[in-house]
Amino acid sequence: MNLNKSITLALASIALSASNFAAAQTTLLNASYDVAREFYKDYNSAFVAHYKKSTGKDVRIDQAHGGSSAQARAVNDGLEADVVTMNTTTDIEFLAGTGVVAKDWAKRFPGNASPTSSTMLFLTREGNPKHIKDWDDLVKPGIQVIIVNPKTGGNGRMAYLAAWGYVRKKGGTDAQAAEFVGKLFKNVPVLAKGGRDATTIFLQRNIGDVLVTFESEVVSVDREFGAGKVDAVHPSVSIVAENPVAVVERTVAKKGTADVAKAYLDYLYSDEAQEIAAKHALRPRSAAILKKYASTFKPIQLFTVAEYFGSLSEAQKVHFNDGGQFDKLYTVK
Repeated sequence: MNLNKSITLALASIALSASNFAAAQTTLLNASYDVAREFYKDYNSAFVAHYKKSTGKDVRIDQAHGGSSAQARAVNDGLEADVVTMNTTTDIEFLAGTGVVAKDWAKRFPGNASPTSSTMLFLTREGNPKHIKDWDDLVKPGIQVIIVNPKTGGNGRMAYLAAWGYVRKKGGTDAQAAEFVGKLFKNVPVLAKGGRDATTIFLQRNIGDVLVTFESEVVSVDREFGAGKVDAVHPSVSIVAENPVAVVERTVAKKGTADVAKAYLDYLYSDEAQEIAAKHALRPRSAAILKKYASTFKPIQLFTVAEYFGSLSEAQKVHFNDGGQFDKLYTVK
């Protein structure tokens, strides 16, 4: 009896140790967009330290990066991400529509569940040899523009909508905007799959005169390729690109990680995380920290998606779904 009791206790102890080990090995997967790679590398380290300090528990964060829409499709098709951190709301709305994230995901966190935002600007070769200053320069003959495919990445959708909105902001009609954007895409020699792919095409394959990308990519390029390889050009007008986040309900229900996933996204709104975002040229939600980094975030006339497109969902239907406006104006080369 004593022997059996000892064995039972030993087994219970082993089981407890195993469960403690499992608890200590909580792992979250964040499915994110291409150009947020460096930001989340730094943010994850900060969150892991914060979580340990506040709960006494260990957590590991794994990352999956790609074009935002491609990532959303991967999660929908079974990639077991605990959270999604995207660069366009339509990718999360798509997941809400299939029941993968909550229907009211945008109300689960402050600021439309967008802890940061960005905008589109231009990266030119060092010294800006083609003298590119504004959107009008991108449609000139002989200018090669590198841009993400709007059908596979939010980076490309925001670039497309920014160009369209530029024409509207200047008093142009939708017909004139369509003509302008059509000219712009005629200057695109190859469509990139995602933001990082676009940077690779521009800087490693040395294709193109100008790269249209998120403001945050300037910092990444300087770090990866060395400062001075590109000039950042802020156009006169650009778009507010929110970076929305959501818990993947399907995964956290299965893994029991709902609380950790929520804590992970909540912490994005902390002063520490907002500072990290600003250092990576992501516009922080915090007004105080945005003001502190005024030298990074140059004054630029910004318009919202709602101003000209109603919502990103409406823009998706009109412009980016199969047979939409983009398919009418762009012929695959």
